[in-house]
Amino acid sequence: MNKLLKSKLKNLPPEQQEMIMKLVEENPALFKKIGDEIKQKQKEGMNETHAMTLIMAKYKAEIQKAMQK
Repeated sequence: MNKLLKSKLKNLPPEQQEMIMKLVEENPALFKKIGDEIKQKQKEGMNETHAMTLIMAKYKAEIQKAMQK
């Protein structure tokens, strides 16, 4: 999972990459749920970018809460 995440984050600055990696490591259940929902939307025919935008907006409050820890 770390390799996949790193490949998706390769265009971000290193400090942002580290922050996101830490969030995922500290909240694996939340990000697994997000990933599963994105995959489901893609199976329904939605493109990856739109699915990510939609699902990340749905979990925005939970992600912000995790970032404040």
